[in-house]
Amino acid sequence: MFKQHVSGIVLALAIILAGFLFNPFTAGAEEFHWGFKKATNGEPPDAGAALNTLLDDYGAIYKGKPDEKIVYLTFDNGYENGYTESILDTLKKEEVPATFFLTGHYLKSATPLVKRMIKEGHGIGNHTYDHPNLTTVSVKRMEEEWTRFDKLLHELTGVKRTVYTRPPEGVFNEKVLAKGNELGYRHIFWSIAFIDWHKDKPRGRDYAYNELMTQLHPGAVILMHTVSPDNAQALPSFIQDAKKAGYTFHTLDDLVMEHENIHSFFR
Repeated sequence: MFKQHVSGIVLALAIILAGFLFNPFTAGAEEFHWGFKKATNGEPPDAGAALNTLLDDYGAIYKGKPDEKIVYLTFDNGYENGYTESILDTLKKEEVPATFFLTGHYLKSATPLVKRMIKEGHGIGNHTYDHPNLTTVSVKRMEEEWTRFDKLLHELTGVKRTVYTRPPEGVFNEKVLAKGNELGYRHIFWSIAFIDWHKDKPRGRDYAYNELMTQLHPGAVILMHTVSPDNAQALPSFIQDAKKAGYTFHTLDDLVMEHENIHSFFR
């Protein structure tokens, strides 16, 4: 299986770094919906100067280095639709790590799959407990969404807490980023995505495969959903062909350490 990381050390570093990144001034209420022009020709997308600065201020990440053929696989799981097991089978066969951003509903309804993710070395991300628009809730509710998820995760699996979070539907503002940092979370967005969340509207294996390969770029943070068969069917060929093109698959721990220039600390 792929390289295991010293999770305790990484967790501690992530929390410490997040604490340093927290900005004490009053966060703005402007609402952002994450998205940008898709990557083409191996060139990473760019969120623009204003968003890049905002994300940097709070240690949020959406892509890795543009000169290294590294891919970071992430999946958002709001509910189970029968395809996650196939995805896990593929990841195991190809020895590729991933991070699964889960909701409270998923923790409760698909506990055996969550335990399998952890057992096989994958990361668990915090996609909030009830999947609300975090920009419309109180700061207290925002905190409860993250901490309630972590409490249930710990009860069901023994994992103490998460350190990576992703706002539902990619909707956020400065207040969300700031509160997350205060609580020890780092926000992980994405640089590759496509419409794949309609469980009853599959578009076929080739659709997902072509989207992934067309948008592929060095440092890609890929977001996929597990509710459609398209991704499960396309994943084996995508991983194999990305490897043939010289790409390797790393964890979000690697991405964070690269971002903070601390990866050499472990070597």
